[in-house]
Amino acid sequence: MEDQASYSSLRTGPGRGLVAVYAIFALAATARAAYQIYDDFHSAPVAYLLSAFSAVVYIVATVCLVRASRLSHHIAVISCAIEFVGVIVVGFLSIFAPEYFRQPSVWSLFGIGYGFVPLVLPVLGLLWLRHTARRVTEPGRLSS
Repeated sequence: MEDQASYSSLRTGPGRGLVAVYAIFALAATARAAYQIYDDFHSAPVAYLLSAFSAVVYIVATVCLVRASRLSHHIAVISCAIEFVGVIVVGFLSIFAPEYFRQPSVWSLFGIGYGFVPLVLPVLGLLWLRHTARRVTEPGRLSS
């Protein structure tokens, strides 16, 4: 049986702030993608589909950061890693292949439209998940 109490640190202190930012980005990216796809999909389908994909990644990361289990911790790590790679790849593509980004996505130009938070957020998420994983496996603590 998993020791859910040991994973609760994901939802306290700095973890709570991280979850809040992820939740805000999940809502913002979902609303943006839904509006873009509904209103003007034909003008920039790649950018708008990437916005939708980023929304899904933010939602998964948020849910997994909130849940207190070993599986959700691993999925959160994967989500943050996908998010980081996505921001880097889309950031470079939006510079070197701008024809695919006639309209910006959440990750265009490394998240410039959101104050580069999309670039920094997965790094903070991965660092926090690494920190909490170490706390879970410290001697004297139960680990699953």
